[in-house]
Amino acid sequence: MAGKVTPAVRAAEAAGLRFRLLEYEYDPSTESVGLQAASALGLPPAQVFKTLVAVLDTGEMVCAAIPSDARLNLKALATAAGAKRAEMADPAKAERATGYVVGGISPFGQRRKLRAFLDGSATHHTEILLNGGRRGLQIAAAPEDCARALGAVVAPLTG
Repeated sequence: MAGKVTPAVRAAEAAGLRFRLLEYEYDPSTESVGLQAASALGLPPAQVFKTLVAVLDTGEMVCAAIPSDARLNLKALATAAGAKRAEMADPAKAERATGYVVGGISPFGQRRKLRAFLDGSATHHTEILLNGGRRGLQIAAAPEDCARALGAVVAPLTG
């Protein structure tokens, strides 16, 4: 049970989020943690969301949750965040800001709470999966509940 009690899980509980935890065997040789999670759990990649950290032209770091089989549109993220530009954050800086390692970054329970953005495609599902704060652990919940618990802006972020 100790491996299931991450800062992300504690934050989801504290936010009153109704969720399930799903575990899978993480493969360290994988190129895409989100796609590997979807495959291991037998779910469509569009339902398993990956968390990416970006930096706006204002210097603010933000996180974006998008389907694991999609690419983040940095211009769309910047627009949703009220900025002119965005670029992917340096992985080491993302790890320091969130307190999680790459492949285990969750939008929940971050060391420094980053403003969150959730791709609008999430609303096409009754349940989405978000990283549970470590590789091999996913939080499954209704997308509307996730957005509320995170205070996330829901907007088109891919394409």
